[in-house]
Amino acid sequence: MNQILQDIQVYGMGFLEAAFTVLCITVLTIVLSWIFGLLAALGKQSSVRFFRAVSRFYIWFIRGTPALIQVFIVYFGIPQFGIHFSPFFAGVIALALNSGAYVAEIIRSGLNAIPRSQMESASALGMSRAEVMRRIILPQVFRIILPPLTNEAISALKNTSLLSTITVIDITLYAQTIISATFRPFEFYIAASVIYLLLTTILTELAARLERSHQKYS
Repeated sequence: MNQILQDIQVYGMGFLEAAFTVLCITVLTIVLSWIFGLLAALGKQSSVRFFRAVSRFYIWFIRGTPALIQVFIVYFGIPQFGIHFSPFFAGVIALALNSGAYVAEIIRSGLNAIPRSQMESASALGMSRAEVMRRIILPQVFRIILPPLTNEAISALKNTSLLSTITVIDITLYAQTIISATFRPFEFYIAASVIYLLLTTILTELAARLERSHQKYS
């Protein structure tokens, strides 16, 4: 017991800072992945062949390659062309691109669940395609896709552990740093697991409350 209290006193603040970094990365990743996903989903259903081709290639490439390789491409590969990112922003971009491909398929399935007659009826009333999407289609789609979006957000949070490979001081890298000094892998990997578990539980609860609130006012 004394050892646990001592560890909390010595390493607790570092774990909190690492957890805050993970939260920042996760929030940015979720926001950007929703933007990328929406654009890719709309592009895949576009009548313009170029947009369809780009969206299909993006989804095909991201879903068919490991997330870690994508992180390495953004952080180590892109600088060959003169574009440099800090480890933090490289990680955010890579994870957002990765998650965006899955979000695109989630959004596409939600769009396909809406009867096409709604679009036709709204267009007959004089509404533009953009107005129909914003005021009629997307609110319904959001209600349908919220549960799978929650699962994808949780996956994005857990994928932040990959960024320890590009020196982002997240929970995983901080735990590894302590382990290299203390030679106590079991305790500190368990500690890291507990922190990830707490974060995913909080995210799940927030999503559940959002879903209940949306159902209440819909």
